[in-house]
Amino acid sequence: MSDLDFQAVGVFDPFADANAVEKSDAGTKEYVHVRIQQRNGRKSLTTVQGLKKEYNYNKILKDFKKEFCCNGTVVQDTELGQVIQLQGDQRKNVSQFLVQAGLVKKENIKIHGF
Repeated sequence: MSDLDFQAVGVFDPFADANAVEKSDAGTKEYVHVRIQQRNGRKSLTTVQGLKKEYNYNKILKDFKKEFCCNGTVVQDTELGQVIQLQGDQRKNVSQFLVQAGLVKKENIKIHGF
């Protein structure tokens, strides 16, 4: 076995594929990225990034929390802007909610994660 056959087990960057996609699609469409991040054990975190700036993130978060029975917060990131974080794996729920509410078209949602 050579050194190239080894892969680091457990090292996963959820933003790696998004950075490559954003560079190739630069300026064509505005995507909403829904990602999952593993915390510790079975705990996970769902992040929603790329919603329009004119939306009230706190109201959207309040609706998410009420609909999905989970906790969450809005985080201000220097590079990504405002990001909504939710407890648990809420990727499918978030994408369905955004389409049903008419905030985002289905083809503009990118779901990342394992």
